Amino acid sequence: MSLSVSALVLRAKQLETDAVRHLAGRVDLADVIGQLIHALQHERGVTSIYLGSGGQRFVAERLSAMDQARPIEATLRALFAQQLAPEHGATARTLSLMAWVLLDLDALAGLREQIAQRTPSAHDSVAAFSRLIAGLVELIFHVADAAPYPDISRLLVALVHLLQGKEAAGQERAVGAHLFASGCSDEAEQQRVIHLIDAQERSLRVFEEFAEAALRGRWQQHQLTPHVAQLERLRRTLCTARPGAALDTALSGLWFDVTSERITEMWHLQVELVQCLRQACAAQLQATLQDQQDSEGLLRQLRDNPPPHTHAVDRFFKADEQPDGAPVLGSVRDGASHNPTPPEPAKEAALVDLLQAQSQRLASMEVELDAARRALHERKVIERAKGALMSRLGLTEEAAFRALQKASMDHNRRLLDVAEATLSLPDVFFAGQGDGRHIQ
Repeated sequence: MSLSVSALVLRAKQLETDAVRHLAGRVDLADVIGQLIHALQHERGVTSIYLGSGGQRFVAERLSAMDQARPIEATLRALFAQQLAPEHGATARTLSLMAWVLLDLDALAGLREQIAQRTPSAHDSVAAFSRLIAGLVELIFHVADAAPYPDISRLLVALVHLLQGKEAAGQERAVGAHLFASGCSDEAEQQRVIHLIDAQERSLRVFEEFAEAALRGRWQQHQLTPHVAQLERLRRTLCTARPGAALDTALSGLWFDVTSERITEMWHLQVELVQCLRQACAAQLQATLQDQQDSEGLLRQLRDNPPPHTHAVDRFFKADEQPDGAPVLGSVRDGASHNPTPPEPAKEAALVDLLQAQSQRLASMEVELDAARRALHERKVIERAKGALMSRLGLTEEAAFRALQKASMDHNRRLLDVAEATLSLPDVFFAGQGDGRHIQ
């Protein structure tokens, strides 16, 4: 069977349809991952108070949190198993990230048993849960980096940064709950709270930029609620206390409730954002299927009505006529005398309108995708730069980010520029700083 233009075009549309279906499947995967993140964030928070109070408080709450997380974990494991099938189109990177997450999920039962015996400290417990959640967030980030459609890509960027801001809020809840429950201020933990507040603000600003107007407005309205004002007062109490000063343990429950209320609002936004993603995927699938059907008619039209410029070319090369000018695009429309059988005006206009609309749509898509790619690229570069500093100078993650911020201010350069320079020329900004753990 000979190769045909029709076969190529239709096969391309079929592959595009399959890609949209795969993307919809990845959104479903991201939804379950997000549900597990939320459940583990809650478990981390109640566990922090449980350990911080010496096992005296939140005993039942911790058991309830575990019961809520377990069925979601089982669902996610089943989805991971499905990704092994070729028809799901999972990449090597996706499967590797899943394997990394499974390592920590497999260790979760042992961690819970240790917590029941109050073996780890509240700090170590927060760190262990945060490590697992970090892998889950990274997996969602990988899903978001694979969307070629601007509407879907924008929503995925919003989702990634909402999840990142929500995770910083969850860590803040756990660290603050531990501090209040312990009844004693700690300078290192206070610094963690301050950095987590800053991380939330940065991530949520990106969320607001890429989220749909309704979700953005809802979040901005939430910032005006009494709960947020109360959270700010508790933050000041927590962060301004002198190191080693006594903290009111009775505030641990209030802190947990107020921070949880804020995280719950983020959770509602997350649920709505996933629903928007599903709708966007369904719309894209419908549009792709429609294009696939329209391709057949378009091919017939092109066969029956060659592009107008071809008539001018045919006229130019007619052996029995003297040409009066080389064929130029647009000349047919400007002077139809060269075309002995001009196409019907309605059909010609329809083709021109189609091409113009397609050109405008592609230009709009490129602008949207550029914005989404920039946001994801900047996060990638900054994360890689932090990792490079941690490896080269022995920095903690927090200290690495502080070092990047300080270099950015000292050199009056964008944070992204400093991060890129760090990856290519690390000595430019950080030579002579020695042990990066002491960078302030």
